[in-house]
Amino acid sequence: MTTAKRRRISLRRAYEKPGARDGFRVLVDRHWPRGRSREQLELDLWARDLAPEPALIHWYGHVPERWPQFRERYLTWLRDPARQAGLRALLAAAGRRPITLVYGARTETENQAVVLRELLTDLDR
Repeated sequence: MTTAKRRRISLRRAYEKPGARDGFRVLVDRHWPRGRSREQLELDLWARDLAPEPALIHWYGHVPERWPQFRERYLTWLRDPARQAGLRALLAAAGRRPITLVYGARTETENQAVVLRELLTDLDR
């Protein structure tokens, strides 16, 4: 029995320089990061349709106590068949390259890219 090597799916803030090993870079915010140009971001895709809806982002407000509920609401929203198709299309567009999910949030551990990586990792098995 052989095991396939898992694809690397990493996260990077939009305000950090792209890395040499980023592979397929995907912006996962609904809005363009302030003060960043297309050239600076070096994106392959802007997956704004997979970003949380504005009402959910507004409710969450990056309040740490709301993170567990935000994560569950966002996962539920992403399990919609149309969004599942969008996640699969993102994986297909990347081919076998590593994927870097680019986000604008200040926190590295409680943002939509963390949730998206979790789902993409599950779908990429």
